[in-house]
Amino acid sequence: MAGFLLPAERVSESNNVMEMPINSQEPPAQFIVKETRFGSVDGSPPLASIPVVDLSQLFSEDELDKLRSALCSWGCFQAIGHGVSSSFIDKVREVAEKFISLPLEEKQKSLRAVGESEGFGGNTVVSENQVLDWCNRLSLQVFPEHKRRLNLWPLNPHDFGETLLEYSLKIRSIMELVFKAIATTLKLDDENVFLKKFGEGSGLRAQFSFYPPCQRSDMVLGLKAHSDRSGVTVLLQDKQVEGLQVRKDNSWYRVPVIPHAFLINLGDQMEILCNGIYKSPIHRVTTNTEKIRSSVAMFIEPAPEQEIGPVEELVDEKRPKLYKTVKNYGAFNYECFQKGLVALEAIKI
Repeated sequence: MAGFLLPAERVSESNNVMEMPINSQEPPAQFIVKETRFGSVDGSPPLASIPVVDLSQLFSEDELDKLRSALCSWGCFQAIGHGVSSSFIDKVREVAEKFISLPLEEKQKSLRAVGESEGFGGNTVVSENQVLDWCNRLSLQVFPEHKRRLNLWPLNPHDFGETLLEYSLKIRSIMELVFKAIATTLKLDDENVFLKKFGEGSGLRAQFSFYPPCQRSDMVLGLKAHSDRSGVTVLLQDKQVEGLQVRKDNSWYRVPVIPHAFLINLGDQMEILCNGIYKSPIHRVTTNTEKIRSSVAMFIEPAPEQEIGPVEELVDEKRPKLYKTVKNYGAFNYECFQKGLVALEAIKI
């Protein structure tokens, strides 16, 4: 097993060792999850019946109905018929696996600096009482192009950058299709209303997440309960290992693995734009006692100066404006996440 960072922040401190203690019977105290408003760690809730939507038929009445139902109830859906070949999806997984299998000193070439959001490492520490995730991430900005920090992009494997760029272009096209379809389900006059918020100047970020085995998966979480700060998130799950859970009606459900499907969920900024009609789901990741789990998420966010507020057509006397208009929501959301707060609740009117 290759070495993992634990976590990258303040690596010189004694409580932030460089090797993830994958064989430890008792996790370090800063990883142990206490009882929260979202319940305790439970690795075996029931399986979620999340709708499967065929993107190749997305604008048919049946698929639009599935999409509408999924976003009202779950806030997410499994996407098939997306046009990305199974072989290319497997290649994306392969470059991720090759990277995490590198010696620790090689991965450290992409090490995230203290106070930075990009690069490879564990949690950014923003609170003394913060519970840490049993996870290492490689986070890279892909668009806008001038914001790429290529010094953090791995040179090993040699085709990592080429693969990530091609994958990002394919995923951005899928996101654009979904934005139009969501506008259609809401019967908005302008099908491009969301695209205008997430168009030129928007940020597209890739996050490769690696969850090492943990002998006490009943005590830690790979990723704490949260909602995404994005417009939409497109997640490529591990091909075999479950771990993602989504919360619905105050209960947790396991998200099934469909090997070559994408799990697409709304982020907070789309819930704001939709004035709460569609939901940004609370979700988390559990750990496995025997196997490493990996995933690749793509997040799209508006430019920081872009105002995000409920679309006027979705505000009326029956459904008044639920959220304030905000800028740079991403930074605010991340602070709330690490402190165990729900950002959407903080901007409700």
